Amino acid sequence: MTSTPAPPTRAPRVDGTRRTRLPGNTALLGVLGFATFLALLEVVPRLGIVAPGYLPPVSRIGVALVELAGESAFWTALGDTVRGWFLGLLIAVALGIVVGFVLGATPILREATASTIEFLRPIPSVALIPLAVLVFGTNLRSVLLLVVYAAFWQVLVQVLHGVQDVDPVAQETARTFGLGRLARIRHVTWPTALPYLLTGVRLAAAVALILAVTAELVIGAPGLGNEIGVAQSGAAVARMYALIIVTGLLGVAVNVLARQLERLLLRWHPSIRREVPA
Repeated sequence: MTSTPAPPTRAPRVDGTRRTRLPGNTALLGVLGFATFLALLEVVPRLGIVAPGYLPPVSRIGVALVELAGESAFWTALGDTVRGWFLGLLIAVALGIVVGFVLGATPILREATASTIEFLRPIPSVALIPLAVLVFGTNLRSVLLLVVYAAFWQVLVQVLHGVQDVDPVAQETARTFGLGRLARIRHVTWPTALPYLLTGVRLAAAVALILAVTAELVIGAPGLGNEIGVAQSGAAVARMYALIIVTGLLGVAVNVLARQLERLLLRWHPSIRREVPA
């Protein structure tokens, strides 16, 4: 009676290393992909596939972008957008942390407010635009109302999940060693909830920027969104696309800053330590 041989297995590499894509190659592919995208934006309108009146060549957009950089009104609008985004995000994060920790640490409150949160959270912030204009008019406070409402839920939900994820054994151990409520929050709850919180901040930062620009565009509040609307109504198509590119670059900068904040505050966390090359 013969036994069936086991299927051959792949021998491990002798040097014990893994085949990984080099960071330089990834960056190069990203640059090539973006260059191809820009080339398409240049060629498509020049070939007549899309009328230049709707999509001008990227070279014309670049000229408009350079012209924007020399205008003081542009930098004022950029500052207005960044100010509305930052203040709204700051308020939303502060409220999300406080409310999230209070509700998360109090089971009765958490259960009593769960249905209310699930009812309010899906309401689009843009649906509040008529209310914002009615109450505050077309100024920064209207933008803040929309930004705070949209960003607050991103932070609150993540904080609630973080507080609920605290190990009960760790809580009981801290209580056994005589740690008070504030000490348990600092040494047990906070380290567990911090990764969730920073994820919420990263999501809220992107949402806050979207709502800031949207509010400026729809309401007419000062900022990049308002400048985009003015350029569109004045048929300055290249200028409009240049402003849109600026908002895109601003979004990239916001995401990079949020990721750097995560890496700075979570250097001890395994998920961040795995990203750091040995």
